[in-house]
Amino acid sequence: MSGTGAGDTPRPVIQRNSLREQIAGALREEMMAGRLAAGRNFTVKEIADLYGVSATPAREALVDLGAQGLLRAEHHRGFTVPELCWEDFVEIFESRVLLTDSFFRQFAARRVLPDITRLPSLRRRADAAVRAARSGNLDVMVGCDRRFWQEVAALLGNRRIVDYLDWLRVQSWMFAAPYLRAMPTLAGVCWDRHLDLVETVAARDLTGAHRIISEYNLFTVRLLAGLAGQSLDTVTVLGLLAETAGADPLPVPVEPAAPSPQQVPAPVPEPVAAWPERPRRGEEIGRELGRELGLGLGLVPQPRWVPYARFGRRLPEPPS
Repeated sequence: MSGTGAGDTPRPVIQRNSLREQIAGALREEMMAGRLAAGRNFTVKEIADLYGVSATPAREALVDLGAQGLLRAEHHRGFTVPELCWEDFVEIFESRVLLTDSFFRQFAARRVLPDITRLPSLRRRADAAVRAARSGNLDVMVGCDRRFWQEVAALLGNRRIVDYLDWLRVQSWMFAAPYLRAMPTLAGVCWDRHLDLVETVAARDLTGAHRIISEYNLFTVRLLAGLAGQSLDTVTVLGLLAETAGADPLPVPVEPAAPSPQQVPAPVPEPVAAWPERPRRGEEIGRELGRELGLGLGLVPQPRWVPYARFGRRLPEPPS
């Protein structure tokens, strides 16, 4: 029965996101933006007090994030944000590139078009992401960027892959945020061609969309290699990206099998240690729970069986 009589008790309004999901979403964005920095340790009680909730939803949220590899449980010490190193980022980045590239090639081979009924929502997300990138506000940028790429991934029509790509993107931001926060300004630094990608999708130009995404990935890995002072030699998908994007293939590693005097290794990006340090804001882990939060990762097979070391270097054990 859908209605209620005069004496019936009204049914409670069911919220879309539970308190547990809202806390997990808020903490996830704090880690993506670098406000909750690698190595930060906290207890269930601290999180419960911070958000003004009981220990149960706070504990459930932290356990969920731990199951996703985004937090590490420390015996008798609560939870710790793991540190992602360059090797972790390369694995995350290459997984994302290979999965996306495979789907675009399948679309082209089968002559199947993505679901363009999502274009209005995609265009709104793109506009928000462009404005955030050009303003240089990292706190806003991470949420807008994540939601835009969730919409792009949804065009693939596979919900599990949407969630898996989103899980990878969260970790990418966790690696990138500390380097971006150390820069004096982010205005004009980050990629802002989101609307160009939307227009190629609207025109049903899959080749153009594939090219723009490859250009975006090249831009991202070159930027972060420079900021982290790392060589691109370990990134095995550069040739694939350069081919698709029609870009300068200089960053592609030189094949070691057949060296020749004419071959010149790709230049190693200079470290950016000269950027002035900004104080970290790891203590600022609160945000209003009523704001719009990102989609969950419920469809991703959670990596409970994967050692936490796969998601970053282990922190030193506390002295006994």
